[in-house]
Amino acid sequence: MRFEPRIVGFLCNWCSYTGADLAGTSRIKYAPNVRVIRVMCSARVDPSFVLKSLAAGADGVLVCGCHPGDCHYSEGNYKALRRMKLLARCIESFGIEKERVRLEWVSASEGKRFADIVDEMTERIRELGPSRIRPALLADLAGRGLDEGAVPVEAEGGNGSGADVGNRSTAAGGNGSTAASGGKREVTHARA
Repeated sequence: MRFEPRIVGFLCNWCSYTGADLAGTSRIKYAPNVRVIRVMCSARVDPSFVLKSLAAGADGVLVCGCHPGDCHYSEGNYKALRRMKLLARCIESFGIEKERVRLEWVSASEGKRFADIVDEMTERIRELGPSRIRPALLADLAGRGLDEGAVPVEAEGGNGSGADVGNRSTAAGGNGSTAASGGKREVTHARA
């Protein structure tokens, strides 16, 4: 069975999300591996959102914003660029491959470009293999006498951090299935 990466995509509302929508309405085929989180601006993507997504089980994170000079909030994409450059240095020092996090500019009229970026990133993450971040965190917690509950698995209330990607994780021996219960999502794991 081929490894299928889980990628969290933070897309700006005004350009990138609309570009992704255009790809869909134009029926452009692209990899289904990106779970989209719409944010008002790429500057809204705090580096901690990216780290939490990786810690929760994402194999990669894609941040897309308006092209420089086209931001609806004047200079939000420049802030995102500065943050992502700093984050790239940090994640490399943590031993995380820098290719797991990517920043791209996609306008509302670039549905094909969005599809190409998703396909390229999915293929690159497939080459890198599954992220070892969550299993490493769980092993570290076990070594400290803490349980898996200390690592966020599912975000209650949808805070936009991307932490909910962990509900598909099988790193802790779970089967990755979810069950609906009383309007809330609940993570179920089969233990060996």
